[in-house]
Amino acid sequence: MYKVFRLALREYLAAVKTKGFIIGLVMLPIFMSGSMIAMALLKDQVDIRERYIVVVDETGQFRDVLQEQTAYRNSNHIFDPEDSSQVQPVYRIEFVDADTSAIITQLGVLSDRVRKGEIHAFLHIGSSLIHPLENPENAFVNYHGESAALDDVRDWLRDPINNHLRRLRLQDAGIDETQIPDLFHWSWVTAKGLLTVDEEGNILDAGASNEIRAIIVPLVMMMLMFMMSMMGAMPQLSAVMEEKTQRIVEVILGSITPFQFMLGKILGGLAVALTSTLVYLGGGIAFLQWRGFESYIPYDSLPWFTVNLIILLFMLGALMTSLGSVANDAKDAQSLSFPAMFPMMIPMFIMVPVLKEPLSSFATIISLIPPFTPMVMTLRLASPVTIPSWQPWAGLVGVLVFTLFVVWGGARIFRAAILMQGVPLKFSNIMRWMTKG
Repeated sequence: MYKVFRLALREYLAAVKTKGFIIGLVMLPIFMSGSMIAMALLKDQVDIRERYIVVVDETGQFRDVLQEQTAYRNSNHIFDPEDSSQVQPVYRIEFVDADTSAIITQLGVLSDRVRKGEIHAFLHIGSSLIHPLENPENAFVNYHGESAALDDVRDWLRDPINNHLRRLRLQDAGIDETQIPDLFHWSWVTAKGLLTVDEEGNILDAGASNEIRAIIVPLVMMMLMFMMSMMGAMPQLSAVMEEKTQRIVEVILGSITPFQFMLGKILGGLAVALTSTLVYLGGGIAFLQWRGFESYIPYDSLPWFTVNLIILLFMLGALMTSLGSVANDAKDAQSLSFPAMFPMMIPMFIMVPVLKEPLSSFATIISLIPPFTPMVMTLRLASPVTIPSWQPWAGLVGVLVFTLFVVWGGARIFRAAILMQGVPLKFSNIMRWMTKG
């Protein structure tokens, strides 16, 4: 074991002493969270060019209210209250009479005007919108634009149109809206946790559920496991391949066995990843405590996170080193890297449905499948939902057994292939080496 630790220490120091490790330590979280950082930096960068919208209203009932609401918005909601600078675009609305005999042609002409940049978008209100049951096919409000789904104008139009619809329907029913002052008051459904009992037996009211704690924290832990896998395990494939092709491994195997060499590479990569994890976790916890967000720190999930991360890195390290011994050149290594990433990629693909329903049958089953257990189980444990206590332990036993199998099979492949040169990369050869040695 002394030789194994000496080799692991050599691999660790060779990695952490380089400038690339320091640069990667800083840049990797930036790359992984680049979109969120960009959104935070660019949130105030709003295009304030005027938005010109044409409205085709077949009901003839929305001209006054939309023009009134537009004027109010342009006067009160587009300027910064501190320095009176314009921070939102001006909306201009023009109403045109609907040509019911050739409405498609009229909409086509308006579409051409949008493409030419003459107008920003146009709104088409169906003739049966006020009483949709009379003619459901014409009860619509269509917003046409080049980027209609993401357009802020469409979102803004929703409230004025729906509020006016209520007023019109009350009028048609002969009801004075002043008699129902609460009609336009919205009641939002507040997300709250479960009530708890303190040590003295008092029932404590539940606070509002924190979206950051419920969503961001599990995703950050998931992304951190993915980043550490990319940093600690993935490089092993190309590193072993290079040492094999450059015949460095022949010199090393003169003093240690193939299994010791493989184990040393795995432990070295594991140490590199854990060093990075310590930096990220320590820095994140210190920052949250400094900013007064200690309630966001998932202390109850951190032990499981650490155990699952170590097992994941060991499993992937054994897989990558064994596949690296099979590769004859960079092309072979590239071909093997994609299927080898499945234990990391599959959990990333399914993390949203798992986080949304952590207790579903799908989430439970996928978290108990050994290659995916470390990442998916950590995601479930970091969610606000209480996971049955037997499931993390069952997943731990399963992934430990699977990891031992991967190490056993990988060691047999590594011992058979590490000194072979020019052997074609075939799945049948890999299976033969694993089963027969």
